[in-house]
Amino acid sequence: MGECIPMSDSSTNVPTYSRRVYPLDAHELSEEQIAVAFAMTSRRPEPFDEIARQVSEEKAADFHERWVLGYGHASVAEHAVAHLAVENVSRLACDSLEDNRLASYTEKASRYQIMPDDYYHVPEELDDHPSLKGEFVNACDGLFQAYVRLIDGCLDYLRRTHPQGERERDGAYNLRLRRIATDDCRAVLPAATLTNVGVTANARALEYAISKLLSAGLREENELGREVREQARSITPTLIKYAERNDFLAGAATRREGLAQRLGPAATAHADDGHEDTAPQVELVDWDPQAEEKLAAALLFGGSHQSYAEVWEKVQGLSPEDRWGIIDCSLSGLGPHDAAPRELEVVDYTFEYLMDYGAYREFKRHRMQSYFPQPATVAHSYRVPSGVREAGMSDVFVEAVERAENTFWKVWELSPVVAQYLVTHAHNRRLLSRMNLRECYHFFKLRTSQLAHASIREPAEEAMRLASEKHPRLFRHLKRRD
Repeated sequence: MGECIPMSDSSTNVPTYSRRVYPLDAHELSEEQIAVAFAMTSRRPEPFDEIARQVSEEKAADFHERWVLGYGHASVAEHAVAHLAVENVSRLACDSLEDNRLASYTEKASRYQIMPDDYYHVPEELDDHPSLKGEFVNACDGLFQAYVRLIDGCLDYLRRTHPQGERERDGAYNLRLRRIATDDCRAVLPAATLTNVGVTANARALEYAISKLLSAGLREENELGREVREQARSITPTLIKYAERNDFLAGAATRREGLAQRLGPAATAHADDGHEDTAPQVELVDWDPQAEEKLAAALLFGGSHQSYAEVWEKVQGLSPEDRWGIIDCSLSGLGPHDAAPRELEVVDYTFEYLMDYGAYREFKRHRMQSYFPQPATVAHSYRVPSGVREAGMSDVFVEAVERAENTFWKVWELSPVVAQYLVTHAHNRRLLSRMNLRECYHFFKLRTSQLAHASIREPAEEAMRLASEKHPRLFRHLKRRD
């Protein structure tokens, strides 16, 4: 690979440069060296591979110390990428790890595999309270024992009601039934259930994720933050150098509690206890009454040379039919797998959801939205999955969940944060979500599919209905995938 030397076209004497697209080999260069090679192109004319050959690891460290850490050119750190395997962390702690927009996560799916009956985390915060710790362990054991019984009972029911196909092999048939059973029975598992997750993040995003974990309220989160930092430093030692506990982040929970007290006494009573089968709830709490005008203006602006004020004034003078014509012309032909135009991001919707914890864990994967969950609790009741009810196993489910609820409130008296480990995937959680129209298209297409789990499909369908009622013209081009 040589330098990109301009070559003269003999017929025109016009210099030409040969296009080159190539990877910088991560086997030959450290992530920090790659980041420096990309960063230096702003000041040096050589090709990337030539710059990279001149950048030693020592020079890379010096560069990052000076420019990234010293002068705050943090975007350079985005070129250094870490792939981390994180195993045997609770789903509660995993939620904190995954609560970062600019990273990628792939987690162990309880939908497709059966969990061992002792596969849960026992929080260290209970070590000084042996009696309470014993109750916590007993509650988790009860949930996992119920999980095993539920799977066995549901499989027996499914074999009676879902006959094997004529050409279906035994292995394929058993796998199909097991997936149906685990899909419903996993709802009884607690937030303490362990999981594995693969993480891909650049050094800039990872440093912030580590700081959040080190500043969180659970010991498990803090320990996870230290372990992630240790491993990340083996990949990008300079760029993760100052990932530490952040006082502002650490005080966030206390500030929220203080602000919440202004609303009146905290609702700690077990007001909803004993009320199972609480369906998900969705409210559209805010939307833009000028959504159509704003979208039409955004769509016109990109193809014109006028100021936005001029475009907006002209759109205001259009009839509704003319504005709809602009929107229809721009969105017609949009397929079920096509990304909607970016102009749709000018329109926002705010939804309030009450959905079960299992659905929430799927919902938060849509990280382009802004979502604000309340703490996990058992106060908003739960719903027995339909498959469990149909199999006649509701009593097993309810008995285990209610036992966990009783222990939840005992742990809550010691620490509301630690008590969250006992919230099952069937318990409802309240959250607020602000989502632009473009993300609505993506979320609704994916989560209203028949392939989506019912616990997330129901609130997604209701949110789509509410938004479509307000702005039917904006959603007429939404092509669902089924």
